[in-house]
Amino acid sequence: MLKRTIENQIKDALKISPVVLIAGARQIGKSTLVSTLDRKYLVMDDITQLDAAINDPQGYVDRVIKPVTIDEIQKVPQLLTPIKLFVDKKRINGQFLLTGSANVLNLNKANDSLAGRLIELTMYPFTAKERNKDPHSNIVDILFSIPTELLDYNKKNASKVSQYILEGSYPLATQMPRHKDRFMWINSYISTYIERDVRAIGELRDIDNFIRFFNILAPRSANILNKSDIANDAKLTNVTVDNYLSLLEKVYQIHLLRPYFENIGKSFIKSPKVYLTDSGINSHVLNIGSADELESSRYKGDVYETFVFAELLKHINYSESVMEFFYYRTSDKKEIDFIVKKGEKILAIEVKSSKSVKKEDFKHIIDFQERSSRDILGIVFYSGEDIVGFSEKLFAVPLAFLL
Repeated sequence: MLKRTIENQIKDALKISPVVLIAGARQIGKSTLVSTLDRKYLVMDDITQLDAAINDPQGYVDRVIKPVTIDEIQKVPQLLTPIKLFVDKKRINGQFLLTGSANVLNLNKANDSLAGRLIELTMYPFTAKERNKDPHSNIVDILFSIPTELLDYNKKNASKVSQYILEGSYPLATQMPRHKDRFMWINSYISTYIERDVRAIGELRDIDNFIRFFNILAPRSANILNKSDIANDAKLTNVTVDNYLSLLEKVYQIHLLRPYFENIGKSFIKSPKVYLTDSGINSHVLNIGSADELESSRYKGDVYETFVFAELLKHINYSESVMEFFYYRTSDKKEIDFIVKKGEKILAIEVKSSKSVKKEDFKHIIDFQERSSRDILGIVFYSGEDIVGFSEKLFAVPLAFLL
């Protein structure tokens, strides 16, 4: 079993909080990870356990051996209030470890947030570093803390970038090198898990409408969200589009990236950008199954950007430092793919699928650097093999650095 970056965070959280919730999409390895910990393990996929919990939630919580792990808690959100009452009687850290494949605390049935009693951690599919057995290297921390000209990485990984993009980061998908096998697995994942979770947590009266919406949304990954266009193309109301977007966020299949704002004499776009959270699912819906198909696809740039987004999101959330994540676009069309803010320091990141970088590729980053008083390091990720400095604050960095 590959070591997961979040494992140490979970153990630390259990030392300081009576309840810890690990939330994340299905099939990312939550159950595999928590079932190895030295504590009672109960899973709500077990019909007997589920029925007992639903029919007598308070008694169930009182009776179970503790410390306990309750897997798939989203199936019985009515356990949250009994857990709160139990903790309030006798607060002991590490008593309850919960996992959920939907955003449990935002569910209508979750009538108690356990505020002050719970630490929530988000777990993601594999990072590329985890796949390469390097779970403790945080790429964002490295970019912030080490002089970029001294960065080191394994150049042999340069040939794997398109493979990692196409396979995505779900553990089972990464074990399927054949496109045909991966296609069948992702197809099943969408129909079995995404649909089922969405049905379970919200109103989904027409599954055909939802699937059509999902297929229309996927090609828009890495683009500014235009709900009206999506509604028109999918022949849905704006209210339905909002509902579907919310449901997909709750099951961790999309992320809406906020725009960056700063008083630098510019007017900023206010709409978020939408990203699928896995480049493998993104490639699947776009019917891209090989490196050649990716190279020739008109969605190539967006798929590359979706991959980098997912990696940055994971590392930002796994970092011990507090960071904020944005995109940058002004009304006069100056755009930077990603802004990562850590105090007064900023990483301004562009993604290029090409094998070469020119000074022109930094033009919007340079404009931002000149207008802002913050300490801004400009990075262009590209498909070449060498880290190249264009100035003390501008660097071209191979995409393979993420691996």
